[in-house]
Amino acid sequence: MRLRIRHTKLGKIRFTSHRDTANHWERAVRKSGVRLAYSGGFTPRPRMSFGLALPTGGESLAEYLDIELADDDHDLAELCVRFGAALPIGYDVTRVVLRDDRGPSLQEDVVACTWQISLAGVDESTARGAIERTLALRTLHVERERKGQRRTDDVRVAIEDLSIVATVDDERPHLCAVLANNGRALRPIELVAALFPALDPVDTAARVLRTHQWIERDGRRQEILPVESAAPRTHAACA
Repeated sequence: MRLRIRHTKLGKIRFTSHRDTANHWERAVRKSGVRLAYSGGFTPRPRMSFGLALPTGGESLAEYLDIELADDDHDLAELCVRFGAALPIGYDVTRVVLRDDRGPSLQEDVVACTWQISLAGVDESTARGAIERTLALRTLHVERERKGQRRTDDVRVAIEDLSIVATVDDERPHLCAVLANNGRALRPIELVAALFPALDPVDTAARVLRTHQWIERDGRRQEILPVESAAPRTHAACA
């Protein structure tokens, strides 16, 4: 039985790594009493594959994984409840569906993500000015270190949309960014550093929240597994 699962990652659990998330899920499936399928060979591994890694310290309303169970006689709604109860606080399983075996992997399928970034030490006027300047650029170079070497990448093509959105319970400006995942993906913290070069990006990005992961079908962009609580008005909307 092959499943695709959507879940959240919110609160203190955001400080755990991508590998920690995999360990949490492996333990949760065992704790729920469901038998995982395993690979063959001398070192069998559970048949679990995860989507795009969430930056450590980032939160998410839309994380995904694919798993394969050893048995086929499970109710999907019941699995949703059992997995959620077995996971640490901060994970909320929002949808479980049967996976299409012919479909691409999560890593291959996602073309873009929407991020909501709460900005500290920046007023709305400054934020809007930075957005206008950035969107007007033809190129945007970011210096990165890869395999011990420094190099400069043009990441302007990765920025699909930038805007400021309002929230009910927080007066800080909130940056809504749609960032493409093709090629060298632009991380939210790198975007903040590029927008506000005079500020510390770690302090400025007070909260980083992934709200959507997008795939394309027949030329149209859609969520991998939509849920009502995170339904967008457009592909660029933040929850």
